[in-house]
Amino acid sequence: MTRFDRIAVVDWSASSAPPKKSPQADAIWIGQASATGVVTTYHPSRHLAEQAIVALIAQTRSAGESLLIGVDFALGYPAGFAPRLTGQAQARAVWRWLAAQITDSPANLNNRFAVADAINGQFGGQGPFWGHPNGQSFAHLSPRKTVDYAVLGLAERRWVERLVPRAQPVWKLFTTGAVGGQSLMGLPMIHRLATQLGASVWPFEAASAVTLAEVYPSLLAPAVTAALGPASIKDEVQVRLLAQALSRVGQSGDLAGMLAEAPAAVRAEEGWILGATAAATLLAAL
Repeated sequence: MTRFDRIAVVDWSASSAPPKKSPQADAIWIGQASATGVVTTYHPSRHLAEQAIVALIAQTRSAGESLLIGVDFALGYPAGFAPRLTGQAQARAVWRWLAAQITDSPANLNNRFAVADAINGQFGGQGPFWGHPNGQSFAHLSPRKTVDYAVLGLAERRWVERLVPRAQPVWKLFTTGAVGGQSLMGLPMIHRLATQLGASVWPFEAASAVTLAEVYPSLLAPAVTAALGPASIKDEVQVRLLAQALSRVGQSGDLAGMLAEAPAAVRAEEGWILGATAAATLLAAL
C-alpha cells in the first residue's frame, strides 16, 4: 500500500493540564487531507483524541478507503532497550508493556513520570529517562540529564534522530521538545489501535489499508513559520500543512519512496520518521 485516500496527522500531547474546550496550544490537533480538501480538528484530551482516531478508522473502512495516520511521537526506542525492559527485541513488546503500566484519566491525569522512574529502577538506578517538573521527586528519575549512555549500554539517539538532529532524544520527558513524554502517553494507544483495530504500524510491518507511522512536523519548519499569523496556533498549522504535503506527495507517487527508506536494521525496535530524508520533497508539495 503506497497510495492512501486519506491522510491524518496527529499532534499529540503529554499534558497533565485539565482539558480546555477552547482551542489551545499543547493539546491535540488532527489535520486531515483527502480529495475533498484539508480540515483540522481540536481535541482537548487524549481520551477524546483517541475516540476521534477510532471513529476516523471506522469511517474510512466503511467507505472502502485507505488511511495513513501520522503521529508526532517516537514509535520505538534505541536498539537494546526493548529486550532489557521486556525480554523481547521488538517495539511491540514495549507498547504492550506500557499499555499495562500507563494510566491516563479523561482529565489528562497520568503517571508517566512514575512509570519512567520505575523503568529506570529496573536498570539499576541509572536508567535512560530524565526530566520531570519542579516540586516532584523520584528515586530513579533525575530532573536533568545526568545519564552516561555509554556506561548504560544504550544510545542516546535512534538512528533516525542522528539523521534528523533537530529531533529530540526519546529519553527526554520534560521541558521544550520533550517527545519522550508524548511517546510514553502515545504508545499505549498505538498498541490498542494495532491489536484491537488491526492497524498496521510502519516500518515494523508493511503499510496496509490503515497504517500508523511516525512523522516529524518540523521537517516543514520554513513553511510553518511562513504560514503563522498573529492568531495562529502552531500545532494546528503544522498538522494542516503536513497532512496536505503528504497527501500531495501520495498523489504523485513519491510516498512509495518514503515508505521504502527505513533501513532493515530499524524495523524491529527503533522505527523511523516517515519522510526523514525528504523534507525538500514535502516542502515542494505545498
